[in-house]
This record gives sequence, C-alpha cells and structure tokens, in this order.
Amino acid sequence: MNMLSSINDLLSHITEVEQNVIEMSKESMLMISKFFEKNSIELDDNAIKGLQYQDIISQQLSATIEAIESVQKSINIFENAQNSDEQIASDSIEKLHKKLAKTLQTAKDRKDSFSGKLKNENASDEIEFF
Repeated sequence: MNMLSSINDLLSHITEVEQNVIEMSKESMLMISKFFEKNSIELDDNAIKGLQYQDIISQQLSATIEAIESVQKSINIFENAQNSDEQIASDSIEKLHKKLAKTLQTAKDRKDSFSGKLKNENASDEIEFF
C-alpha cells in the first residue's frame, strides 16, 4: 500500500525532527547552565522553571516518538500481512488458472474423442447408427 508507506515515511521524518529538537534542547540547557555557572549567576524561581520546561519539552517529544514508533510497528505488521495475503491470493489464482486450463483441455480432448469418428469422413471404420 503506497499510502501507508508514505505515512510511514512521514512518521519517520517527524521522529527524526523531534530527536533533533531533543538534542538541541539538551545542548541549549548545557550552554545556559555553563553560562550561569561561569558568571556565578544564581537562578531565581522563574529561571529554574524555564530550564525545567526544556526538560518537560524533551520528555513530551520522547513520548510522541514512542507513540509514532508504535504506529509504525503496526503499519509494518499490516503491510507484511497484506504482502503475505497478496502472495497467497496470487498463488491461489495461479493454481486455479492451471486447474481450469487442465479442465478445459480435458473437456476439449473428450469432445474431440467423442466426435472424432464423425469428423473423419475418410476413416475406414465408420460408426454405425441403429
């Protein structure tokens, strides 16, 4: 299914972007923390709360990544099952085609054998009708 593959690709892209945002957030927190430490700046409650928000954002993005990965796993399972089902159906159709072709050939052979003497006018053995 092309649509599910496209959705899966889009989810992979979103996951990658979210992972990049998490990494940038961590780096940002480290830079800010080093700046405060280097300049001996004490943080007030609002500054501490702001830094905590960075961690909360990263946790929320991690949670959405987990949800996306779960959806992707389900998509992959569905696609694998569908591919397997399509292969089974294709194999079954091929078997049916072969059986029908064989049945048709048998029917044609029987038709020819039952009417063979009638078609051959030059045959030495003629069928006698009573």
